[in-house]
Amino acid sequence: MSARSLRVAKVCKSYGRHRALVDVNVVFTPGRVAAIVGPNGAGKTTLLSILSTLVRATSGEILLGDESFAHNPSARQTIGYVGHEPGVYPDLSARQNLRIFATLYSIADAEARITAMLERVDLADVREEVPARSYSRGMLQRLALARALLHGPEILLFDEPSSALDPVGVRWLGEELRRERDNGRLVILVTHDLDAAAQVANHLVVIRRGRVAIDQVEDAGFATERVRALYEEALRDR
Repeated sequence: MSARSLRVAKVCKSYGRHRALVDVNVVFTPGRVAAIVGPNGAGKTTLLSILSTLVRATSGEILLGDESFAHNPSARQTIGYVGHEPGVYPDLSARQNLRIFATLYSIADAEARITAMLERVDLADVREEVPARSYSRGMLQRLALARALLHGPEILLFDEPSSALDPVGVRWLGEELRRERDNGRLVILVTHDLDAAAQVANHLVVIRRGRVAIDQVEDAGFATERVRALYEEALRDR
């Protein structure tokens, strides 16, 4: 696994007169799970959209190691993305979905890789003919993770991934996030759930009114009370 940091430097994003992000500076490091939290409308989803290359920043730069990231055509090859919507083709099976993404990323030995991913997310025993539209929410999120990991990305981005998951699914997702962290991958999670953030994060970023209000790393992880205290500190008027 490569060990390149992702550096966000003086990133701003404006929509007309509305400034969604203002001079955002933060460094995301491999081997950590960074949780980005903040109130609705704070700018956290905008930041994740910029990191995923789906949205362009108005100004500032993003570097992956020493390379420009934001406008690099190959940047998406380094990203695995899981949103609150699974983003799979509902009329296709799990394997058929992964075959499409394997083709998009020109993955060598694709069938073996697909089989390994389905086994990892406990979908290997699902019958080939069963379409994804019949899957449970938890199964869809497992398939979304398999799709995100299929091409071996350096960076994993999660946008409210535990939304609508039951407690078993939330625990499973937390285990997978920690597994990727321990494997040295760079993991960034946007969530409104402070408890979920505390379970997996060792880097906490609180965004308030488009600015980074808290940027705290605790390698041993955060207690829930610590996350809540930092969040409340960030939201106090200054």
